[in-house]
Amino acid sequence: MRLNTSVSELKGVGEKTVKLLDKLNIRTVGDLVYDLPRGFMELSEPVKPCDEHVGRLISVRGCIVKGSVHIIKKGRTMTFAKIRLSDPSGEITKDKTDAVSIVYFNAPYMKKTLEAMDGERIFYGMLSDSRGYMLAQPAVFMPDDYEQMLKVMQPVYSLTKGISNNQIKKLIKTAFDNVILPDEYLTDEELSEYDMPDMYHALMDLHFPKDMESHKRARRRVAFHEFLTFFIDTHDDTTITRSFDEFMIPVADTERLIEALPYELTGAQMRTWKEIEEDMTDGVCMNRMVQGDVGSGKTIVAFLALLLNAANGHQGCMMAPTEVLATQHFDNLCKLSEKYGLCIKPVLLIGAVTGKKRKEVLEAIESGEANVIIGTQALITDKVIYKDLTLVITDEQHRFGVKQREALSDKGAGGVHVLVMSATPIPRSLAMTLYAGIKISVIDELPAGRKKILNSVVGKDYRPAAYKFIAKEVAAGHQAYVICPMIDAGEGLDLENVTDYCATLKSVLPPEIRVDYLHGRMSLNEKNRLMDEFAAGNIDVLVSTTVIEVGIDVPNATVMMIENADRFGLAALHQIRGRIGRGDAQSYCIFINSGKSEGSKERLDVVGKSNDGFYIASEDLRLRGPGEITGIRQSGEFGFKFASIYDDHLILEKVREFADDLYDRRDDGRLGQIVHSIEDYSMVSLAMNLMRTV
Repeated sequence: MRLNTSVSELKGVGEKTVKLLDKLNIRTVGDLVYDLPRGFMELSEPVKPCDEHVGRLISVRGCIVKGSVHIIKKGRTMTFAKIRLSDPSGEITKDKTDAVSIVYFNAPYMKKTLEAMDGERIFYGMLSDSRGYMLAQPAVFMPDDYEQMLKVMQPVYSLTKGISNNQIKKLIKTAFDNVILPDEYLTDEELSEYDMPDMYHALMDLHFPKDMESHKRARRRVAFHEFLTFFIDTHDDTTITRSFDEFMIPVADTERLIEALPYELTGAQMRTWKEIEEDMTDGVCMNRMVQGDVGSGKTIVAFLALLLNAANGHQGCMMAPTEVLATQHFDNLCKLSEKYGLCIKPVLLIGAVTGKKRKEVLEAIESGEANVIIGTQALITDKVIYKDLTLVITDEQHRFGVKQREALSDKGAGGVHVLVMSATPIPRSLAMTLYAGIKISVIDELPAGRKKILNSVVGKDYRPAAYKFIAKEVAAGHQAYVICPMIDAGEGLDLENVTDYCATLKSVLPPEIRVDYLHGRMSLNEKNRLMDEFAAGNIDVLVSTTVIEVGIDVPNATVMMIENADRFGLAALHQIRGRIGRGDAQSYCIFINSGKSEGSKERLDVVGKSNDGFYIASEDLRLRGPGEITGIRQSGEFGFKFASIYDDHLILEKVREFADDLYDRRDDGRLGQIVHSIEDYSMVSLAMNLMRTV
């Protein structure tokens, strides 16, 4: 089987399983191979519960007491499946050390399964003490199976209702037994030099490592592959400077807009704008990145570039990663154009624009009637024909693959100016490694009048106080975000999840507070609807994964509470925090530290004491050890599925040298062989332009 073979070809995969896997974006054998665990269970020998174990993940040996499985309802949305265990002998005593309860939240369907369990089982979960010892959401194993699992690290995968972690594991093992991977393109000497296994064993060890060291070596190999793919894909962009077909000239329109704005551009914004203006009027194609911290004002600089382009009689477009963000840019540009009489004629092209309206938009683009086009990936489809595209702007560029950005630039008939923007702060030394040959502008000042976000790093015991604070802010007319790292309860991972947390908040917050949740597995329409509802003030508290990292501006949101903050990278935390502090009111960010190590405290203290994204990124680079597997990195970071520019920065530098050497001696044919192998791997979801979002 090849990587692009349908999962339906695997033994034991029927129509029902295909539909369940589709919900997890798993459609091919390659998707299974690249469906990395979100963590590993640290299994231990079963113990007898005691006070010392409370708050820890433990294994308990026991039997389900007959007749003890009960479904308990609490409110409109919460149900509990509560079960009592006895020790393996089946005896029940009043001593709480001999009897343990287990509970499953929102899982009434578990009743029949649990009632049918005869004999001894091993239950693995978090122990609490609430009128007796209790395990929450435990995984259940046969004793013999558990004995075998103790010997190896146990992967934990993202799941959906109807499919278990064990099913995913078995399917992945079946995939590896049958798949034929493309040829390994590194020599044995190179693998030895970089201390890496070949790709087949690397991918295997990402799922089923014998120990942590083998997992780290595996990550090194796949990170090497992704970085090399990136450098090869971007090589032409960074080494070729094309002349522009006709000169643009500076125009008074941009100066008039700058003077008319109700606020004064910061020094960093003006410096960046002048660099862009010079690039666009010097006769060669611009190739520039604008880095700016969250809320630094990159968008108005991009609008000025679009205005300069339109005033010179050309078309420009701006691609955003979400329909919500694209619509926001379009609305803001329309308001500017109407208020100040600008010479721009913008149109919006997103998936939601359909039928007659879409036809009208496409005709306006092809005729040149529309000189500014704002949209999502819809901008690169074959049906979009531009009359005179000369400027391409990509917002949140790390959310797009190289091929997507290239496809948009290729829509231009002649030379095209390229401007990419990123709110992901990258230390300058790292940015120069990633983007050798691309000019970089940095907007490192926040607009005047913005209040500094007040931060607090606290432990889990602070939650009740945080809930009261959120209720107080909502009562004052504001809104709040609560961020969880997981979508729903995972097997063996002690992390907060969106669905359960939303139910918890509904039970602890005053009933008049409207709570809802959002995550990446929802349909695009549902995600857009919820974000629009939140922006309109119809939701008071939004519980979400990091999917809101690139979302609509809600100036009324003043509180951000991030659960399991110790499991995120600092750059990711800063990016998420950027959703608040966008209005005139004072904003607050609460980081819940669920870790117990000094290292997690040191890391969170950095983001707790600073709102400077570039300082935080530099500290992140210094503090995070390479090969970290438990942290939750920024989703889709530069399109990389496995690699992290922070965790793997040492590998990144080595790959840069390797790629440069390949191009220096391209005549020996090695470069062509490697490119061919990389293309074979990139036919599936390992490709950067097919990344997934949490």
